[in-house]
Parts: sequence; structure tokens; C-alpha cells
Amino acid sequence: MSRARKSAGRRLDRFAKWLLKFRIIAIPAVKIANSSTAWSFISRTDRIRANRLRDRIKQEALPEHISIIMDGNRRFAWNESVEKNIGHARGKEKLKEVMDWILDLEIKYFTVYALSTENISERDPDELDALYDLYVKGLNEIAADSRIHSKGVKVQAIGRTELLPDRVKKAIQQAESKTAKYSNYLFTVCLAYGGREEIVDAVRRVASEHASGDLALEEINTQQISERLYTANLPDPDLVIRTSGEERISNFLLWQIAYAELHFTDVHWPSFSKQNLYEAIDDFQKRRRRYGQ
Repeated sequence: MSRARKSAGRRLDRFAKWLLKFRIIAIPAVKIANSSTAWSFISRTDRIRANRLRDRIKQEALPEHISIIMDGNRRFAWNESVEKNIGHARGKEKLKEVMDWILDLEIKYFTVYALSTENISERDPDELDALYDLYVKGLNEIAADSRIHSKGVKVQAIGRTELLPDRVKKAIQQAESKTAKYSNYLFTVCLAYGGREEIVDAVRRVASEHASGDLALEEINTQQISERLYTANLPDPDLVIRTSGEERISNFLLWQIAYAELHFTDVHWPSFSKQNLYEAIDDFQKRRRRYGQ
């Protein structure tokens, strides 16, 4: 979404709030907002719009690899006046929905940013502990998910996973081992992940191999670095989506997204909709047409 559209949207919001000060507007507005008929109509309209957009984006080349920075669980909880842990739990359920939408579009590679190395050092221990419990639950659900198995989705976690508690590492191993034989799709969860740290680890491997005589100095190039990243078995992302209004990368796949299209949406992750996903892909396709790629 462009800055001009965001600015126009904010002005429209302020105008709507001003109108609601007047009883002649506010009373019918409240009745409509509480009407099940109105919500049913809006829901049906949204589904029709989403389906039309889905049909349109499927007419053109879809991204092969989509990555999402899942941001906004805590802000969603604050807006809904619920505990942070409920926001995180809603975020976990949203990921399952989005996975279904990605599979329906037959997009082969899907990567999500779940926990950064900074989160581990900076977040409240109680909140972290609750997050770890959610990761265990989510990974165990994935390992047993019939659609994961019927679609042939391989699951992997990348990052400095040695920093994670044993129960999370065990759940990762379970999900990976249960899906290791699949190759139709690859779902990657970034846990205890940092883009700078990933590059440092790759450079250390290159330096070690050079010092041992296994890698000549003149052989060191971008390909050698790429092959030693956590994502060595993945193509670089075509499209990176970040939710919750922040327009930065936050140390995510720094090497890999050199040529990716970036899409930012104001929607908090638990509220991310099928329409939002399709709009991001539509935006990606428009940019590719514009650049002649």
C-alpha cells in the first residue's frame, strides 16, 4: 500500500469518527454494526471479492517462494483488550490458515519468521516460556496434520536452534522426521533466527574450510556463501510480506532478499486475511509486469 493511500485512509478514518459524534449518524451506525444481516452481507461480499482476486492472480505467474514476517500479535491483543498470550495463540492459529491458502495456490516454498535471536534476549521470560509452549504445540500439530501428509509438505526449522529449550528442539525433530520424505512443498520456520547471525555462521564455515585447505581463496564467491546459509536448500524469496504496519526487515533473510519484492500491510498478523494475501501477490505481479520481468 502506498504512502498516499495510507494518508488518505487515515483522513477518511478521522472524518468517519467526526461524523459519529452526531446522534443522527451514530444511532443507525450502531444498529447496522450490531446487525447480523449486515455482517453476513459484508462477509459474503468479502468472500466474493477474495475469490475474484484469487482467480485473477492465478492467471499470471505466482511467486515460487513467499516469506512472511508475522508481526503484530501483541498489538492485536492490546487492541482487543486481551492478554498477550491470547494474541500469540491467535497468531499460531492464523499460521495454519495461511498455510492452507498457500497450499491451495500450489506455492512450493513458504517461510515464516517466528522468533528472532533478539526476542530470546529481550523478551520477558514468562512471555518467552508461553511462546515456547505454543511452538511445541504448533509443531506437534503440524507433525500430525493430515493435510501436511496428503500434500507432501516437508517441514524444517532454521536458525540457532541450539538456543531453544529441549522441549522445542524435540518438537522440531518430531516435525522434521515425520515429514522428511516429502518433496512437493517446503515449509520453513525461522526460530532463534537472525539474518546477520546466519551470514556470520556461513562466513565462519567458509573461513574454516579455507584454513583447512578445502576451499581456495579464489573459489570464495557469493555462491559459496549461499551454499552455507541455513537456507541452502531453498530458492531466494520472490515476495516478502510483513504485517502490522512496520516497514522494515528486522534482520530477516538479509542475504536472500536482495532481489525480493517487499509488501507491507497495516493488518496485525492474527487479523491477516485471504484477501490480504491475494493483494500482496497481486502487488507482486503488478511490479513484475512494470519491470518487465
